[in-house]
Amino acid sequence: MSSASVGQRRSYDGALCTVRYIGEVAGTTGSWLGVEWDDPSRGKHDGQHKGVRYFSCKNKSKTAASFVRPTRLPDEPETFLSAVQKKYAPDPSTQPAPGTQAPIRFSGKVAEEVGFEKVRRQQAQLEELQYVILDSARVARTYPEGEAEEKGQTIGQVCPKIKELDLSRNLLEHFDPVVEICSELPLLRNLKVNWNRFRNVLEDKKLEAAGDAFNGVTELSLEDTFLGWNEVCHIASKFPALTTLHADSNQLSVLTAISPAAVSFTSTLTSLHLEFNDFTSLSDLAPISTLTNLKNLLLKGNNISAITAPTSPEAPSFPPSVQYLDISYNRVGSWAFVDNLPGSFPGLTSLRFTHNPIYEHPDLDSASSNPPPSAHSSSQKQGVSKTDEAYMLLVARLPRLKILNFSTISPADRADAEMFYLSRIAKQLAAVPEAAEPDVLSRHRRWAELCEAYGEPSVVRQKELNPTFLEARLVNADFYYYHHHHLGPAQGERAGEPKMERRSVQIPKSFDIYAVKGIAGKLFGLKPLGVKLVWETGEWDPVAGFDEDEGEEGESDDEDASGQEQGQEQGQEEKKEGESKTGRWVKREVELKDGPRQFGYCVDGMDVKIRVERR
Repeated sequence: MSSASVGQRRSYDGALCTVRYIGEVAGTTGSWLGVEWDDPSRGKHDGQHKGVRYFSCKNKSKTAASFVRPTRLPDEPETFLSAVQKKYAPDPSTQPAPGTQAPIRFSGKVAEEVGFEKVRRQQAQLEELQYVILDSARVARTYPEGEAEEKGQTIGQVCPKIKELDLSRNLLEHFDPVVEICSELPLLRNLKVNWNRFRNVLEDKKLEAAGDAFNGVTELSLEDTFLGWNEVCHIASKFPALTTLHADSNQLSVLTAISPAAVSFTSTLTSLHLEFNDFTSLSDLAPISTLTNLKNLLLKGNNISAITAPTSPEAPSFPPSVQYLDISYNRVGSWAFVDNLPGSFPGLTSLRFTHNPIYEHPDLDSASSNPPPSAHSSSQKQGVSKTDEAYMLLVARLPRLKILNFSTISPADRADAEMFYLSRIAKQLAAVPEAAEPDVLSRHRRWAELCEAYGEPSVVRQKELNPTFLEARLVNADFYYYHHHHLGPAQGERAGEPKMERRSVQIPKSFDIYAVKGIAGKLFGLKPLGVKLVWETGEWDPVAGFDEDEGEEGESDDEDASGQEQGQEQGQEEKKEGESKTGRWVKREVELKDGPRQFGYCVDGMDVKIRVERR
């Protein structure tokens, strides 16, 4: 191998690295190579050793670098064709003789080798290869000097049918060999060059004059190359048919404007992957608003928590063509972010939003400094999980959304979510003084719209009590019980009309459910252990009845689409009237189950209505 140079790619025992420094190291004798490992866990420092900075790494890891002696022999680099030959058509003379190869075992059983031999023969037909994966094959160049002329074999002659090519994790220092390889593959559609460390693609002469080398390629992957955004755009501009671009894991934090010389791909690109970078706000991505045909924007695994950055107070506006946004695994913790999404993405119809902090804290006032203390506990009492609550609030806040987290939002799902949201706003209003109502409603832009659709919910505010007073520690419990009497033998033992009996008492919040059952049993002459207590919350449950409705819709196999739509519209009208509230909506009831939990924790408010039943 030639002598080392800064920027050179090397492999030591299969571990790839890039030479960043050649010279002496204080406290030692002789010369050293300072290398940056592709796998940062292999190193010991970041180019600074014992307080002296010798070089800098592109990787931000503190352990990406180390020093090796120039005398250490690196692995031999490969040409493209030699790598293809070794993987897909190895020399039979180098393979174990029949009968000497160790048997292949799966779960302790010896596998038959007839199929494996067939695969070897198929792989040997290089001219039929369509999918070539040369990941970690130490490819450094296209041909050795004079090889094509001497042997009369070119890439186009040996494997002309390649459609997908993976050149990830190799020894490529410039993009020029990639141009040379692809220029001989007219059927190529998908190209991956991830995990390579290119020196300066802006100065690669063959890339600049690529011509029709990448004419048919529609998907390009430049992941983990640590290329800057301007370099990514420069490469992409050489792909006239590009529709999908992967630029993940490149430590990008802010995108710069796409230069006029590199705008050619902006009219064809439909999917842009910028996952696992370092963006903190959507305004960091404002320059891609020029991608007028962009449909899918994937931003998974960044650090995004806001629409705008402190240095860019104006909200970005992406083209209406963007329909799908993946912003999962970020740091969104404010519903204000969600409310402002339609302003930045006017065409948004599909969203992936999981694994953001707001999923763990979906309370309505998560963006407020004074969240109502009962909001979270109320959800848990109603049996609504944090994930379900966050899902429904997302659907309700984004009226144009059709798909959330890969799940299609049906009209009934939307109605459920919007009424759930409406009920949550009402509970929040009930928790603040009337004078604070405008401030609360300012955080819920759809309040007026939802009230018009479903009717304004009633807001019952509890009077404030001094916690030191006795009345603040008592709950007014209104119990009622239906007696089922039987008529005498002369009337045939027929059951008569049930008679309701009502009793009201004050119960300390600190009583457990066992004590409350004892009180109810004594009030109506029942055995406490045979009593069932049901708290009637007075609210409509937007989740109940889902399975029943789904079944009813599925039973009409011969019903046409127009009939289904008409039925859905009719159901919506019934919900808007709010009179019968049938189907997917039932009154929310919570059984007070046996246990040591305090009565005040199991119910909300100071006045509750409880139905007593026999078990």
